[in-house]
Amino acid sequence: MTVPAESHSQRASRVRSNVRTPQNRVPLKRIFRVASMGCGIQFGWALQLSLLTPYVQELGIPHAWASLVWLCGPLSGFLVQPLVGHMSDRCTSRFGRRRPFIVAGAVSIVIAVLIIGHSADIGGLLGDKSSESKPRAIVAFVLGFWLLDVANNMTQGPCRALLADLTGKDQRRTRIANAYFSLFMAVGNILGFATGSYSGWFNIFPFTVTSFCSINCANLKSAFFLDIAFILLTSYVSISAAQELPLSSIGSTSSADESLEQSHHSQEAFLWELFDIFRYLTGTIWIILTVTALTWIGWFPFLLFDTDWMGREIYKGKPNEGQNYHMGVRMGSFGLMLNSVVLGLTSIVMERLCRKWGGGFVWGVSNILMSFCFVAMLIISFVAKNMEYFGNDLPPGIIVIASLIIFAVLGVPLAVTYSIPYAMITTRTESLGLGQGLSMGVLNIAIVIPQVIVSLGSGPWDQLFGGGNSPAFAVGAVAAFSSGLVAILALPRSYANKPRIHV
Repeated sequence: MTVPAESHSQRASRVRSNVRTPQNRVPLKRIFRVASMGCGIQFGWALQLSLLTPYVQELGIPHAWASLVWLCGPLSGFLVQPLVGHMSDRCTSRFGRRRPFIVAGAVSIVIAVLIIGHSADIGGLLGDKSSESKPRAIVAFVLGFWLLDVANNMTQGPCRALLADLTGKDQRRTRIANAYFSLFMAVGNILGFATGSYSGWFNIFPFTVTSFCSINCANLKSAFFLDIAFILLTSYVSISAAQELPLSSIGSTSSADESLEQSHHSQEAFLWELFDIFRYLTGTIWIILTVTALTWIGWFPFLLFDTDWMGREIYKGKPNEGQNYHMGVRMGSFGLMLNSVVLGLTSIVMERLCRKWGGGFVWGVSNILMSFCFVAMLIISFVAKNMEYFGNDLPPGIIVIASLIIFAVLGVPLAVTYSIPYAMITTRTESLGLGQGLSMGVLNIAIVIPQVIVSLGSGPWDQLFGGGNSPAFAVGAVAAFSSGLVAILALPRSYANKPRIHV
């Protein structure tokens, strides 16, 4: 492989000089505090996943096109996260490289959720009437939602890169740091989904109910007020623990990202040069990106339609028609809370599992488990469809319990998805001269391209087979099973236990 700009001997010497020694390692308790940012980010994501797909349909967006609203997430991830990662690698602020972007992202999240929560009120002030379709509210919602996805990408990428900075070349500590982040994402999920499943927030914040904002809308608005408090708290805990040095003061024994000394060809990769980086990726990195892409083709239909699936196909309700749909959405949020509990427990044992079985094997088995869960959801949908309960009748308890068990079990592969790919890409891109911010952006491209495909295709695909969410889940099951086989057969079975150049 031709390595750009920098010779092998220069790069190896530079890497050796920047490996953290036991004397200058950042304590794990400080890394733990930095990782707490994942809790605040995921709290907001959990609210999005549990409440926003039903909410956009209440605003009048048809189910077939609801997935297009989510298209900004992958598009912003494709454009924003690599760019922000590149900029944070080279940021010379006196506050450090990553922290300015984390703060800017947190402030943007606050602005975005205020717009989303008040979108119905904004639409009413601009002339929307009390009708099924609220075009001005939809415009305000979409603008706020897209800003929220940009802000989430602006925050999460630098935070992941900061963890990589603090752990250096130590693969074990890198896995631990990513497991911490995954654990905090689980905690954020638990709190977020618990918030989304509670229907009485409007009683605590009665001012949220207005002539334009119904009780369901007021619950969402109130939940986002809690999100604002949470993101500000975790941002403070995270950035106060980081203690970054300005880039200009980083010496030869500083963090694992050797910013200005890194290869100019790879580090100068601005947006229009980003794809040039892929020429220098090794075979193992390409396999990691392939497995990541297939994994997210599997995940995205579930994350997009999980609570909607519970409301439509298990409780047989429709948005704006009776209470069955909303009862299903709340039950789906409860299932996602159980999912997050399992996610957190799995994150605690992640390092031990990887040390014993190898990251590639653990990742592959978890993806096959994810595929089986999606097949089980298809079976439950078929059974529920052929059972006679309609209108105000509730589904049999056994159907609801089976659905909740599947939601909970899916926490295992989700914990792996949130942890292992980031640890593997971090330890395998360092010798290419990529800063950790840009490395996270490269991995994110493998995440967002499948999301664009699913966002564009899932609605029309579902309609092609008569509506519902089952067709998209079927595609997710096939993709998840395929990614599991590739991970087991092609990825390394074990990690090295000591820092070294590993490509």
